[in-house]
Amino acid sequence: MQAVHFGAGNIGRGFIGEVLFKNDFSIDFVDIDSRIIEALQSRQEYEVDYAQDHAIPLQVNQVSGINNGEHPKEVVEALKEADIVTTAIGPNILPHIAELIAKGIEARMKAGKTQALDIIACENMINGSGFLKDQVLPYLSSEAKQYVSQYIGFPNAAVDRIVPIQHHEDPLKVSVEPFKEWIIDQTQMHSNIRLEGVLYVEDLLPYIERKLFSVNTGHATVAYLGKKAGYETISQAMQNPAIRQYLQEVLQETGALLVAKWGFDSDQHQAYIQKIIQRFQNPHISDEISRVGRTPMRKLGYDERFIRPLRELKERGLPYDQLLTVIASILSYDDPQDTQSVEMLTQIQEQGIQSAIENITGLKDVDLINQILSRYQEIH
Repeated sequence: MQAVHFGAGNIGRGFIGEVLFKNDFSIDFVDIDSRIIEALQSRQEYEVDYAQDHAIPLQVNQVSGINNGEHPKEVVEALKEADIVTTAIGPNILPHIAELIAKGIEARMKAGKTQALDIIACENMINGSGFLKDQVLPYLSSEAKQYVSQYIGFPNAAVDRIVPIQHHEDPLKVSVEPFKEWIIDQTQMHSNIRLEGVLYVEDLLPYIERKLFSVNTGHATVAYLGKKAGYETISQAMQNPAIRQYLQEVLQETGALLVAKWGFDSDQHQAYIQKIIQRFQNPHISDEISRVGRTPMRKLGYDERFIRPLRELKERGLPYDQLLTVIASILSYDDPQDTQSVEMLTQIQEQGIQSAIENITGLKDVDLINQILSRYQEIH
């Protein structure tokens, strides 16, 4: 079977590619990074290392690469023949591949393909595949839109694996943590393909929010508090007892929301929280704070990992004091190499902190805005 995967970066190769390979797929990686693509084309294999003691590397083969910037027609041809399509390119990049995917769908229709195909966005976002579908549809003819409704699925997914920024002499080698979780909403699928190592559920949203408000909120919490304390890596920050305590308390707050909202078993969720903390403490992973903390404005979005649980905790009358502290810390995140950090600090300087809070978070709740403002002033 043949897979097309958009994004030949570390997550694409070290997570999605690994799972597809273990399910006997040949994989065409699509990317504009010519160095990676040329290496995939010439070698047709790469190595996945696992960040744990005595780990045996995995050799992933039956792979190749297509540069979508230079050879878009080859991507369309691959999409025409694909059995599954996946992405791991980042939410902001999804709109840039929409037209290419639309052309692939049109090519399948014109070739008379009636084999169902699922296109799965494996991104850190809620409704990732649905968002991608919304970007693809405007590029389709009326006939192709009918074809999509019958043969093309865009099932949403939740993915979880820490794949840090890394530097190897071999551009294809990738190191990942042993833990991984990939969950797909099977109610939105058109294909009957079921991947071993993937959990298929009837309702994905509880799992997306569990991951987003636990792993992503927690990871970012360590990054921003660690940055404020002068650390450069997550592992360094996790050695600080005060940061570990903040992390524990933030996850208790978001955990209370998840248990109240979705009915997760409280004891099981506590075990999930402790597992997350252990993952962040993995001594074999040196994840840079600059990677985890990048794009602070996106992370402070209205439906993102901090503001959404903050809003919903307030609605339910549940505590959110530690979340306020982290949000206030994010507003002072200073990384000259990060475009959003520069933009955020410029907004604060030129418009004032209250206006910046309103613009960045999208909040209309005056109480929450004032609470964030007050906490920001307390820690500055």
